[in-house]
Amino acid sequence: MSALSARALDIAVIGAGPVGLALALQAARVLPQANISLFDRRTAGHDVSTDPRTLALSLGSVQLLQRLQAWPAEVAQPIREVHVSQLPPTLPLALPGVRPEVNILADEEGVPMLGAVLRYGELVAPLQRAWIEAASQAPQRLHSRFGSTVAALKALPDGVELDAGIAERFDLAVVAEGGVFAQQARKALARDYRQTAWVGTATLQGGAAGLAVERFTRHGPLALLPLRDATLPTGQRQAALVWCVDAADDPVRGLDAPQRLAVLNTLLPEVAGRLCALSPLKDFALGLNAERSLVDGRSVRIGNAAQTLHPVAGQGLNLGLRD
Repeated sequence: MSALSARALDIAVIGAGPVGLALALQAARVLPQANISLFDRRTAGHDVSTDPRTLALSLGSVQLLQRLQAWPAEVAQPIREVHVSQLPPTLPLALPGVRPEVNILADEEGVPMLGAVLRYGELVAPLQRAWIEAASQAPQRLHSRFGSTVAALKALPDGVELDAGIAERFDLAVVAEGGVFAQQARKALARDYRQTAWVGTATLQGGAAGLAVERFTRHGPLALLPLRDATLPTGQRQAALVWCVDAADDPVRGLDAPQRLAVLNTLLPEVAGRLCALSPLKDFALGLNAERSLVDGRSVRIGNAAQTLHPVAGQGLNLGLRD
C-alpha cells in the first residue's frame, strides 16, 4: 500500500468560479476520504448572483451540473435549435439556390435540449450555495478559504506548497482561476487574434424561443444566444449578443445604438427575427492563451487557467467542466 493510499489526500482547489466550484463539489462526492480546501480571493459574503456575463453550456455540462444538484433550471434557457449560416457574398460568387446554412434541432437529435444559456451569476450562486452546504455537513474535511489569495505555488518532492499568507502543503493543487484574455499573464502558447468581441443583450421580435444563431460575416462571427425573460411582451424575446470584428478595422466602435441596431438587422438571417432594442455594448480583446502542459508535478491547471480561446464555439466553460 502506498503512502498516499494509507492516508487521506489533501487537495487544494484555487478559484471558486463555476469550474473550481464544480470540481470541488465533484471531488467531495467521489473522494469521500479526501480533505478539500477551496481558495478564492473574494469573500464568502460577496454577492456573485448579479454578475451579468452570459454562459452557453453544452448538454453534457448541464447533465454534470444536474448530477451535482446545482443546476438552476428555473432561470436557464434551454437551447432547442441552433442555426449556423454564412452571410452570402455581395459579389456574384454565391451559387444560385444554395444557402450556406445548417440547422440542428434537439427534437431531431432525440435530446431534451442541445444546451442552455444563463448568466454567470445565476450559475455561480447555486454552485457556491451547494459547496457551502456540503462544507457545513463535513467541516472536518471540506474547508472554505474565501478571502484568501494564493500568491505562489512551490513544487515539493511529495506534494505542492501554497503561499496564501502562510505556507501550506497539499498532495495536489488544482488551479482554476481564469479571467479574460486581456487580464491574463501570457502563457507558453499565446496569440492575439486581433479581434474585438462586442457583448450585450438584444431584444428581438419574432424568431423561435430557444433558438441560438451563429452568423459568419466578412468581419467575423456574430452570435445570438437565447435568454429567459418572462417580463417581455408576447412575441418578443431576449438574446445575448456576441459580435466579433477586426480590431484594426472595427465597424462597430464608431456607431451609436440605433446605427448598431440597423447594421445587425442587415447581418442576421431572417430566422433570427428582427432586433428591436439593444443594450449598451462592452468590448473585449480576443486571443489564444494556453499552457503546453496542464500538469506540473502535483499542480494541475483547468478551465481558463489552462486555456483561453475564441468564444465562437462557446467552449470556454464547457472545456473547463470537461477538464
